[in-house]
Amino acid sequence: MPAIVLLGAQWGDEGKGKVTDLLGERVDYVVRYSGGNNAGHTVITPDGQKYALHLMPSGALSPSAMIVIGNGVVVDPKVLLGEIDGLAERGVDVSRLRISGDAHLIMPHHRALDRVVERYLGSSRIGTTGRGIGPAYGDKVARMGIRLQDLLDPGILRKKLELALREKNQILFKVYNRKAIDVEATVEEYLAYAERLRPYIAETRVMLWDALDRGETVLLEGAQATMLDMDHGTYPFVTSSNPTAGGACVGAGIPPTAINKVIAVSKAYTTRVGSGPFPTELFDDNGQHLRKVGHEYGTTTGRERRCGWFDAVVARYACRLNGVTDLVVTKLDVLTGLPKVPICVGYEINGKRFDDMPMTQTEFHHATPVYEELDGWWEDITKARTEDELPENARRYIARIEEICGTRVSVVGVGPGREENVHRHPLLP
Repeated sequence: MPAIVLLGAQWGDEGKGKVTDLLGERVDYVVRYSGGNNAGHTVITPDGQKYALHLMPSGALSPSAMIVIGNGVVVDPKVLLGEIDGLAERGVDVSRLRISGDAHLIMPHHRALDRVVERYLGSSRIGTTGRGIGPAYGDKVARMGIRLQDLLDPGILRKKLELALREKNQILFKVYNRKAIDVEATVEEYLAYAERLRPYIAETRVMLWDALDRGETVLLEGAQATMLDMDHGTYPFVTSSNPTAGGACVGAGIPPTAINKVIAVSKAYTTRVGSGPFPTELFDDNGQHLRKVGHEYGTTTGRERRCGWFDAVVARYACRLNGVTDLVVTKLDVLTGLPKVPICVGYEINGKRFDDMPMTQTEFHHATPVYEELDGWWEDITKARTEDELPENARRYIARIEEICGTRVSVVGVGPGREENVHRHPLLP
């Protein structure tokens, strides 16, 4: 089997971890290709165990799949080691982890700058998690980043850190009146991480190429989602990497010709964490219903998620942009009990109808959703496992999403558990 990309079709938190876990026993490699510990996947196992993963690929809970952190990820070694230890304490085999030596490190100055700059921006803040992801990617692009492989050479590590802090400490101290970062203490801290991480650092590109040559299945797992993509999302309210399908090739070193399936995950409604435009956002009782019933709080931050109706314009954009072959719609059960379930089928902007994403940030900011209202359902759907077991109105809702997005809906989530799904089409042969 060639490579499969799994990504989010909205602003993140769609339930990608659940889908990865669903496929985990049938794939040989699960590769995280973008983002850092600003992302979070929640996976609930059949025995009711709940795992919140941040840097570790969701495939960590698979009994046999190799788990890989690709070159496109930025890694906070302290966070990663804490996650490794936490999984090991719960009996999860973490010896299958491999990390690209070309993945960039999140350093103390990245975290310090992320927090202070966000506070300085005030009402214009982006809504970052303050974990240093943006500054780490900034240094990567500026060609002054520090990589995992640098942990294996103390001389290079020290030299690169001294060069970086020559500038960063000036900014922290003189611009923001913050304490400068100590070079010696940081080198000592990161060399301690190096000793523990050394067994996991590998040339992951060759590993994945060899796996594909053997006909093994490689699942490429994106963090965040399409609308947070640096190039294709709602810039500047985006993440600092490319979680779209194209980013999988760059962030894992997989050739595009190896990918034959792109699975996108979308909630049956829409959520967003942080700042930025959100046309279908609800501020009424319906929004509270979605938040309360859907337990809409960030896996990584604990922040309340902003909630709104399903935005088919966004979903269709994601399907076309990523070349999606299969759509997974999660949390359909959250809509149970609502008399009407609107779908945003277009926008009105300055009196003009838009059926696709508007070109400019200003237009999108002023977009008013055009809704199509469908009748809701009252039946409990959490026990449904086939499409016929869903209420007629629920089936109509899914069929309409499929029609507008132009992509088949293969799986519908009807609860948080691994088995709580309706399979309409197989995700894997």
